[in-house]
Amino acid sequence: MVTKLPVTQLKASDFALNSLISGNRDVWKFGYFSRNSASQHKLRFKLVRAQGDKWKLNDVDTNAVQQRINSWLSKTQHFLTEVTLPLVKTDHSGKPDPGNEFDSQDMEEMFLGEQTIPSSMHNGNLSLAAIVSIEQFSRMNGLTGQKMQKIFKALVPKPAYDDARNLVEYCCFRFLSRDASDLHPCLKEPAFQRLIFITMLAWENPYHDKNDLHARSLRKASFQGKVVGEEAFSRIAPAISGVADHPTVHNLFKALAGDEQGISLRVWLTYINELLKVHEGRRSYQIREYPQLSEERILCIGSSRKRPVLKWENNMAWPGNLTLTDKALYFEAVGLQGQKDPIRFDLTGDGLQVKKVKVGPFNSGLFDSGVAVSSGPGSRTWVLEFVDLGGELRRDVWHAFINEIIALHKFLSEYGPDDDDQSLFQVFGSHKGKEKATTGAINGIARLQALQFMRKLLDDPIKLVQFSFLQNAPLGDVVFQTLAVNYWGGPLVAKVTDAGYQGAQGMSPSEDVSDHVFDIDGSVYLRKWMRSPSWGSSASISFWKHPSTRQSVVLNKNLVVADETLVERAAAICKQKYRAVEKTQATIDAAKLEGIPSNIDLFKELLLPLTITARNFEKLRRWDEPHLTLSFLAFVYTIIFRNLLPYVFPMALIVLATGMLTLKGLKEQGRLGRSFGKVTIRDQPPSNTIQKIIAVKDAMRDVEQYLQNLNVTLLKFRTILLAGQPQITTEVALVLLSSATILLIVPFKYVLAFLLCDLFTRELEVRREMVKKFISFLKERWLTVPAAPVIVLPYEDDESKSVNQRTHTDKKAIRKKAEQSDA
Repeated sequence: MVTKLPVTQLKASDFALNSLISGNRDVWKFGYFSRNSASQHKLRFKLVRAQGDKWKLNDVDTNAVQQRINSWLSKTQHFLTEVTLPLVKTDHSGKPDPGNEFDSQDMEEMFLGEQTIPSSMHNGNLSLAAIVSIEQFSRMNGLTGQKMQKIFKALVPKPAYDDARNLVEYCCFRFLSRDASDLHPCLKEPAFQRLIFITMLAWENPYHDKNDLHARSLRKASFQGKVVGEEAFSRIAPAISGVADHPTVHNLFKALAGDEQGISLRVWLTYINELLKVHEGRRSYQIREYPQLSEERILCIGSSRKRPVLKWENNMAWPGNLTLTDKALYFEAVGLQGQKDPIRFDLTGDGLQVKKVKVGPFNSGLFDSGVAVSSGPGSRTWVLEFVDLGGELRRDVWHAFINEIIALHKFLSEYGPDDDDQSLFQVFGSHKGKEKATTGAINGIARLQALQFMRKLLDDPIKLVQFSFLQNAPLGDVVFQTLAVNYWGGPLVAKVTDAGYQGAQGMSPSEDVSDHVFDIDGSVYLRKWMRSPSWGSSASISFWKHPSTRQSVVLNKNLVVADETLVERAAAICKQKYRAVEKTQATIDAAKLEGIPSNIDLFKELLLPLTITARNFEKLRRWDEPHLTLSFLAFVYTIIFRNLLPYVFPMALIVLATGMLTLKGLKEQGRLGRSFGKVTIRDQPPSNTIQKIIAVKDAMRDVEQYLQNLNVTLLKFRTILLAGQPQITTEVALVLLSSATILLIVPFKYVLAFLLCDLFTRELEVRREMVKKFISFLKERWLTVPAAPVIVLPYEDDESKSVNQRTHTDKKAIRKKAEQSDA
């Protein structure tokens, strides 16, 4: 049974009519043949040929042309379904059969095309996938491939036109731009799903392989073994509403591809089908479960007899139904007398925190499958356990769900205007910005659910939802800004009035329109909405001051041919930085060695005097007691400027020696007690064997992690000193030379006085923001330093050592005999 795509009713515009009437004088036949019935199963599309080029539009029956277009599009979808049907064999249940994705013997199909576009282009011959994609999307746009090519040629300069990849984009994006729904309706059609896959193949390889033995007039419809690469997937998939988003599309590709080189058709179809099931299930949730939640959208419900959700409270676990909406969590406990009224946890406030925790009876932390949600320190906390016999997969996914909703509302409050802001009426469509941002988060959660059902998740599911991922991603703030411009930006419909508002960077309210931010399609994001401090960062200023200079075709703010959208460009920079951090992290992970146990409590006790000293010094530095801080600074500066520094170290030794001798005398007199000098630590509370094992394991893990971090730091210093990263080594060497020059020229007491002044003024209001930026810059540079490689040799016991020595001795004896025989 062939399912047809919904046919969009087209208006009989002058341009479309002229396109149909003028026809094509060099039409190549385009049809589909099965090996077993090549003569009977032929599908052809006939163009409307003009009897002359001088027809007038008034002489054309628009209703007849409209019917002809609709019939033509219907046949096109039927043809596409037939062409791509051999790509995936289905079983009786209708699901793709992984074992029979391609059958080269039984399912090898031959097709010819009613090809209106020339195969030969400036950079080579078009590939089969490119021809199919261009022709089919052209027909879905109501035109022919040749007409689309002519239109595209008139819109872009020659370098962009010569690249067939741009023509594939134009045909595809022009059709996609006609729909603005949250999830593209054509995704329900199998033919459209296959067409998108072919389009990604066409974008990746738009030209014909020179070694291909297929004839021009007769090509095999064979996509056997073809997979879509990351670059093509990242370009096409986010253009389809609901399928992917630019900030996380590279992580989505990694999850779908797994260990393979790319995404196969089977994986692609399975992903789309699972995604559709998730959206369909949400509609049923809204109707069945909570019809009273009219102002909230139900995203996910966690309730199952085999996989229950438990809410821990007062060392008791209560099973129940957990519901996640776009604004809150609802838990409906199940008691002995049936279900209780649901309780609500609001996720839209400030200071919300969600983290993974261990749960168990009597706070034992026996089960590592919990999630704690709190609204801040000292506030109420929900501790939820997600039972999953298959591992930690379910807990991690729900943690990502909840974290994404919290990150969404944090984004709305930081980058979006207030709901009662009157300037929303000055920008067309900006009142829908909050809804667009919420839809972006909802679609991200839906994709994560689909991947969960496919069991194709990354080690951290947070990487697959954009708002949570961008919170900790490098240059994530810049991507947030482009998303804000995309969601709230629009054409100006009224004069912007900024009376009574203070600019984000201290500028006057009377700024002209050039101070606003513009999207690639001319949409305006008002400057008064830039409340986030991130707009003043150097990375943000650099990004917005260097717009793209390539000539492109802008269909809308989300679809740009031959260029990137603002979100896409920012996401690409973020991905590049993220890959660099991942690469560095890989070297750090490779340098971490396991198995060094110790006693944490004893270590803390031995460091207690130093800890107390550091704590008191920190109080002085933070000016907790101003009179003590002033007294300390007066004393230190007196020592510095009275030239008493040479006497400080000898006096410290004298005081230390005097104190030791005094304690010795007091101990001999018995005035310090028997326990003086002994290190005292408290025993752990009474616990069973399992709890002791868990406590020892946690202690060993903490010390091991500390030593791993220490080793990584030393390895990074080794990389800097031994020029493992030449650029960083050069920068550090220049800093050291500059410091040495300053110490040689400037007297040391002035340098010390300056450093002391810097240390005690960091927490003051006038310097706090600058210090934070400088520390953030140093951390970012430190993260880019790779750890020196560590080689772990295999263990050798005494027997293996003796065998190696014996082999080495035998080789020496043989070599000596050979030299004697030669002599």
